[in-house]
Amino acid sequence: MDAHSVSRQPAVRQPPRLLESMRERIRVLHYSIRTEQAYVDWARRFILFHDKRHPREMGAPEVTAFLTHLAVERNVSASTQNQAKAAILFLYKEVLQHDLPWLDEIVSARKARRLPVVLTQREVRELLMHLQGTQWLVASLLYGTGMRILEALRLRVKDVEFERRELIVREGKGNKDRVTVLPENLITPLREQMERARALHRKDLDAGLGAVWLPDALAVKYANAATAWGWQYVFPSAVRSVDPRSGVQRRHHLLEQSVQKAVALAARRAGIDKPCTPHVLRHSFATHMLQAGYDIRTVQELLGHKDVSTTMIYTHVLNKGGRGVLSPLDTL
Repeated sequence: MDAHSVSRQPAVRQPPRLLESMRERIRVLHYSIRTEQAYVDWARRFILFHDKRHPREMGAPEVTAFLTHLAVERNVSASTQNQAKAAILFLYKEVLQHDLPWLDEIVSARKARRLPVVLTQREVRELLMHLQGTQWLVASLLYGTGMRILEALRLRVKDVEFERRELIVREGKGNKDRVTVLPENLITPLREQMERARALHRKDLDAGLGAVWLPDALAVKYANAATAWGWQYVFPSAVRSVDPRSGVQRRHHLLEQSVQKAVALAARRAGIDKPCTPHVLRHSFATHMLQAGYDIRTVQELLGHKDVSTTMIYTHVLNKGGRGVLSPLDTL
């Protein structure tokens, strides 16, 4: 066989490395990019912890040893430990196709039942007074609608119903859609924000860009949807960035870290001593809705809770003081 004929032979495709196979499987199952990043990172840590041994050579003792290390030496929370477990089990079941009996025998860490941090209405007012611009609008939206921070930042123009006074939350936790209230006081600021977003979109279109990320291959099904105004984010980022999966340059939504930092700074300036994150505004929304007399099922639907027992945790504030009892000290 001469050199010319050898050069025409197709190159042998190397099998993907383990972590790349894991990424591919995660994308096939339509997991979010955050889940992909977390699962791949935990799989890498698990392998490095056991001196780069291949997972096929390991089993229940090694998985248990890693999870114990996280809990005892790293002192991680129960939710973090359970996320690590979920990632490792995904690796074995979905990537290595090992449906072994011991996979289901690994005990999950028991989560502590904590009461949520809730701001009073005065504290919410003070917090919002120390915010401005887009950060104020996002924080007001979290408190006024009960949305999670990423649900607010991923809000698209087409899902804002001004006439019906409602917002449609797409692909919320558990990949569920729901409808929540649009506060009357936010209609004008939201319209102004959307005009600023439209100006950015026009600028991107003039530069030959303007395509936004679309879920589940909608860009293929609807060829022009990616550049359509209705699909754009209400809170676009000030700068364009490269999509880590496709490598395409796009304008993504505002980063959640910027809102987190702004809320934390505003809480310090307002003299609020409670731990204050954007999620606290969601807790406050639920609590204040129940205090106002709204039915718990209504609040459950607005929050998107699967089970009403999750919503029940907010009823702890409905009783005055310690469950409405009078301390014997106060009767002396």
